[in-house]
Amino acid sequence: MDLKTIQKLEFDKICDILQNYAITYIGKNYCKNLKPMYSKTEIEKATNQTTEASILLYRKGNIPIAEIENITSHIKMLNSNLALSAKYLLDLANIFKISRILKEYYLSTEIDMSEFCNLTSLFENLYTNIGIEKNIYNSILDENTISDDASSTLSSIRKNIKNKEQEIRNKLNNMLHQKYIQEPIITIRNERFVLPIKNEYRSDVKGFIHDISSSGSTVFIEPISIFELNNEINTLKIEENLEIQKILQKLSSLFFELTNELENNSNLIGIIDFIFAKAKYSNSIDASPATITDKKQINLINCSHPLLDKNTAVKNNIYLGKDFTSLIITGPNTGGKTVSLKTTGIIVLMAMSGLHIPAKEGSSIFVFDNIFADIGDEQSIQESLSTFSSHMSNISHILKNVTENSLVLLDELGSGTDPLEGANLAISILEELNSIGSLTISTTHYPELKHFAITNSNFENACVEFDLVTLSPTYKLLIRYTWN
Repeated sequence: MDLKTIQKLEFDKICDILQNYAITYIGKNYCKNLKPMYSKTEIEKATNQTTEASILLYRKGNIPIAEIENITSHIKMLNSNLALSAKYLLDLANIFKISRILKEYYLSTEIDMSEFCNLTSLFENLYTNIGIEKNIYNSILDENTISDDASSTLSSIRKNIKNKEQEIRNKLNNMLHQKYIQEPIITIRNERFVLPIKNEYRSDVKGFIHDISSSGSTVFIEPISIFELNNEINTLKIEENLEIQKILQKLSSLFFELTNELENNSNLIGIIDFIFAKAKYSNSIDASPATITDKKQINLINCSHPLLDKNTAVKNNIYLGKDFTSLIITGPNTGGKTVSLKTTGIIVLMAMSGLHIPAKEGSSIFVFDNIFADIGDEQSIQESLSTFSSHMSNISHILKNVTENSLVLLDELGSGTDPLEGANLAISILEELNSIGSLTISTTHYPELKHFAITNSNFENACVEFDLVTLSPTYKLLIRYTWN
């Protein structure tokens, strides 16, 4: 697809909007990188997925999907049989959890699965393992906390630690009301229990100094009477950390043989998120699926530009290819000629990308091999190109690359030069495109082009309506073929 055309038709803005409906980073990436397809089969499959997702949203409400982490580094560690951190294990459990919830969402109620043949395989291929999922969540409370229930050994160690700590507190509590105590509190320094002693009494308390307050008035001393108990606690904490590492290693080993399933689930969650983002966007603009036709025709019924407010945008019928292959649109400035041009282009791009289109159901498009557009003023100061030269450069590129299966959109063809020369040049370009066989829509101010269209069977005139009473445009497109 011609990249300039995608930019001119602002398809990137559609992708930006689409990203807002995705939840996961993978889904957002699919939205961001959405591009037109050229296979009718692929387009129809993508469109049907959007349709089926839209139906599910209507019947079952929002899909229960949540963000997932990028697990690239997780997989590398698993492939090396390394123990994962608590956070990494929770990340993987979350993927299994979301996969399970998605499956339950899809399969929980009685539905005719034949209606959703394009989605079924995505949900069915999600791997679930409730045993591993529960094991992780029962063993890990959060990314910094391993549950006492993770192992009987860990539970025993922690009970011993609590008992030793209580024994220390009991001994220190008996000392809190002595005259040498700065404040009646038990505190910790260097992971050992200590007492805040007035500096002038430091020599009266037998023990080890661990810290001194910034003012120098308080000395934090570990009394000799609890020295061994503190040592025992530190030994138990070392044992606790070793046991936690064993637990993390054991939990990590549950995933060693499931790296393919994890990667597959991660991608499937992203794809499902992407498809449902398309469905949500479709519902937001009241869009419909386009029919993909083998005939080189465009038939857009009650269509509007997707970037305009759906409640105020004027809806038009735009069609060509059946009775004529080139459409010439005339009308006043700011009357809607360029909008009609852009509407056609962006709707075709949307349909070829598997999106629903802002048009009435029954609208159809052909799968073009390319769409070319010369829209707007691309005068370049750096390249010293005038407006006319810029247009001619674009049109030269189009004529070199266009085929009979291309769509060409030309705005104000022949403008920027002498009117008579511009009109003759525009006619020559349109004749060349007609001889190639492409479908062409062109806007113009030249009356010569209107007369030319009348005398050539492959051409048809159209205009944007102007209200003579209010002296303002209605933005309604009128194609001469329907005039009576």
